Amino acid sequence: MSWIESVAPAQASGRLKTQYDRLLSGGGQLDNIITVHGLRPHTLEGHLALYRAALHHSANTLPKAYLEAVGVWVSALNGCTYCVAHHRAGLLREAADVATGEAMLAALEGAVPGSPFTVSEQAGLAYAGKLALTPVAVTAADIEAMRLAGLDDGQILEINQVTGYFCYANRVVLGLGVTLDGEALGHAHG
Repeated sequence: MSWIESVAPAQASGRLKTQYDRLLSGGGQLDNIITVHGLRPHTLEGHLALYRAALHHSANTLPKAYLEAVGVWVSALNGCTYCVAHHRAGLLREAADVATGEAMLAALEGAVPGSPFTVSEQAGLAYAGKLALTPVAVTAADIEAMRLAGLDDGQILEINQVTGYFCYANRVVLGLGVTLDGEALGHAHG
């Protein structure tokens, strides 16, 4: 739930009902981060467009589990337990196997994520952390460090967009008091 009025699926009409029906067509639930947009359906459209492009677009080249890891890392740094909970589950779903997913999550609990992340993935996580916490401090040297670690500019853009999405989502959740009440974890709104 949240600190502001949300619109439940049973009360939705018009454009919002269409959006909710599309999201529910695959089964499952509407997360509270979705229903909090109910009073302004156009904001839900923007939220979902960014979410899908940043995390679930077929043209992304970085592994989905890694993109989820970036989201967990950024959300943890921002203190957003809601997004951490959802995207920990997403990371475990996308990881090659349970052991790899659990190792990734364990690494994200450290001050600086290390193994099992590759050198290039670690560089991306360092950039994501800096961008999330001190965006004004990001410089061209941070981009060059990722290039030297093996990331290409398209992959750097993917990390940037996932970081930006999660900073946005974290602020929606934290700023409106969105909770996990009544939710199951780990499904995607793709």
